[in-house]
Amino acid sequence: MLEMLASKWVYLVVCALRKGRLRNGELARKLEGITPKMLTQTLRVLERDGLVRREIFPVIPPRVEYELTELGQN
Repeated sequence: MLEMLASKWVYLVVCALRKGRLRNGELARKLEGITPKMLTQTLRVLERDGLVRREIFPVIPPRVEYELTELGQN
């Protein structure tokens, strides 16, 4: 069951990021029904697999943005 839910969120996160870079909160608003934990897990899996790039900006408060890599766009 968890794998099925995870694959649903992977697909939806990738679709949301096709439109450009997004912050965690922006993704959460676009993905109605996703829990913060599931969003974090999904982003980690996508980053680990090379589909998503995470960029941390050295500002206060910290800003993190996610975008699809070239592999993730294909």
